Amino acid sequence: MKFTVLLVDDHAVVRRGLVNILAMTDDFTVVGEAGDGAHAVELAREHQADLIMLDLLMAGMDAVTTIRALRLASPNSQIAVLTSSDDDNLAFAAIEAGAQSFLLKSMSGDALLETMRRIVDGEAVIHSDIAHRILRSVRSAREPEADPFVLLTQRELDVLRALAEGSSNGRIAAMLTISESTVKTHVGNVLAKLNLHDRTQAVAFAWRHGLVGSDSPASRRNLR
Repeated sequence: MKFTVLLVDDHAVVRRGLVNILAMTDDFTVVGEAGDGAHAVELAREHQADLIMLDLLMAGMDAVTTIRALRLASPNSQIAVLTSSDDDNLAFAAIEAGAQSFLLKSMSGDALLETMRRIVDGEAVIHSDIAHRILRSVRSAREPEADPFVLLTQRELDVLRALAEGSSNGRIAAMLTISESTVKTHVGNVLAKLNLHDRTQAVAFAWRHGLVGSDSPASRRNLR
């Protein structure tokens, strides 16, 4: 089975490079290319691709508006931002708008393909460099707050913290010595208790409320 991919980037040479990389695999087929957000929404509505790869900085419709429109035009598509931008605020806004994954153009071809396979398999993947930058930004701006994770068990906190650090289900299972199905159960409990819709929202929530960091209320729970 091949997964369908829609490529959205205003640089034709970047799109061509991605097409060439994907042509070397049996996993993916490119069903459309767009150089701006408006065209991307049209193609998304037409093709309902499994995966939409989107640049963060394009002329015309901005990325955040484009992502919101893509979510409406093709609600079952996985949306992955693939960019070279170092604008952390824009990255966070893109995730909150509905992008499930966030990747860097500096990734090798093999790493990109492996990550794309994880994404179409249902994982939310945030490149570690981006995660660390946003975590630093959130920590520096955060004010003291009540524990927003009070409803979570310690194991659920461990799973959420690992998600926020960019770990896959398999890695979390190995770290906590539990099965991947148990990891998925814990993730489902976290989403229900925090009233969140998906894993990406859970990661954003963890970042915003400082779960990863020694001075957060939830982290201090480990010390009591």
